[in-house]
Amino acid sequence: MSLLARLDRLPLSRPHYLLLLLGGLGYTFDGMDSAVVAFLLPSVQDEWGLTNAQLGLIGSATPFGFLFGATCAGLLGDRIGRRAVMMWALAVYALFSVVGAMSPNYEVFLGARVLAGFGAGAESAIIAPFLSEFVPAARRGWFVGALAGFFSFGFVAAALLGRFVVEPLPEGWRWAQVITAAPIVLLLWWRRSLPESPRYLLACGRGAEAEQVVTDLERKVRDATGEPLPPVPEAAVAAPAEARKVGLFSALKYLWTGRMVRRTAITWLIWFVITFSYYGFFTWIPTLLVQQGITVTKSFEFSIIIYLAQVPGYFSAAWLGELLDRKNTIALYLAGAAASAFWMSQMTDPVLITVSAAVLSFFLNGTYAAVYSYTPEVFPTWIRASGTGLSSAFGRVGSIIAPSVIGVSAATLGFAGVFGMTTAVLAVGVLCTLLFGLSTAGKSLEDLTEPSARKQTAR
Repeated sequence: MSLLARLDRLPLSRPHYLLLLLGGLGYTFDGMDSAVVAFLLPSVQDEWGLTNAQLGLIGSATPFGFLFGATCAGLLGDRIGRRAVMMWALAVYALFSVVGAMSPNYEVFLGARVLAGFGAGAESAIIAPFLSEFVPAARRGWFVGALAGFFSFGFVAAALLGRFVVEPLPEGWRWAQVITAAPIVLLLWWRRSLPESPRYLLACGRGAEAEQVVTDLERKVRDATGEPLPPVPEAAVAAPAEARKVGLFSALKYLWTGRMVRRTAITWLIWFVITFSYYGFFTWIPTLLVQQGITVTKSFEFSIIIYLAQVPGYFSAAWLGELLDRKNTIALYLAGAAASAFWMSQMTDPVLITVSAAVLSFFLNGTYAAVYSYTPEVFPTWIRASGTGLSSAFGRVGSIIAPSVIGVSAATLGFAGVFGMTTAVLAVGVLCTLLFGLSTAGKSLEDLTEPSARKQTAR
């Protein structure tokens, strides 16, 4: 299909970087939403006299909402389009963040947190598959990895909100939620002119619209670079398979049959391993260390160092994803996380604990960058959003059960045992990724997911 060959041969330039910014800012707010809850809990406990059990429900509200948001976003993204889902998801997140800020009681606040998490989860699941469909194969891994890197800015911003808004200001916990929601109105305005994915349009038989999107992007790239566009390669790019009506059961049936079983299984496993480990470690590290008589994790300095370490973690993995391939980068960063977790478990000095925790944050978040790049590449266009959303949703199961599993394990295994168990989970992820992961670097999405169409095109 010459249209996709025209799209894939475009050099990265200002139009692509604008897509990166508009998608990345969405991830910034998603990350902020996930992280800011920890800073709100002490204030809402004082506001309504909540028990620890009620606080636990609030802590679980966002990942619970994320799970259902990711699932729905994927299914809807393959039915009504990626762009529409991305816009509505951001609007839902903004609306219920404001509702949370104005909550008169615990029950309203809890419901608002679930629904804000739903919007954030939907946004998180749809951006990567949507924007990956615009980017040339040679730079897709870096682009989507860098896109995921915007999560780290949200975590840093959440820590700053906690320190300079939630703590010192009257009703600061309400104002923090307003601050996270207000810029989204501007982002929605900026995104209004985003085009739909040409690959999605082709799969739906809307060739004229796809042609218009590609033509407009070619013009913008030519204007941005001031140079003639590269020639269209002679080798044809296979057309995406025709879109089908996607529901939850039909998507699961396709993903878990035939040649898709291996791809789906390893992708879901990676998502579960990294999300279980991330939420398990960073939910329980402060408590476990306090039980050891070490209170460094209670300080703002510890939190901001951990969050800042995410930034080089994400962007280094985005760069290595092109150099080493996505699956090798995932395995490398999971192995680094396992080693740094073991290192941290042996430390008693507050400075060394902070350093080892920062290294752990570096590797765990770097893994996410490679996973966000890898996941949309292994599913065909007609089910790409559903495949990505369901993979992300399965990972959220890990975030929901990890605090409970590690809490129970801590009572029987102790401090070192908890770290040993989670390190073993990471090691399983490394081994399975190397053995069963798919090499994706430098290959077009259609070469990776439409082999039968590729052979027909070549004849």
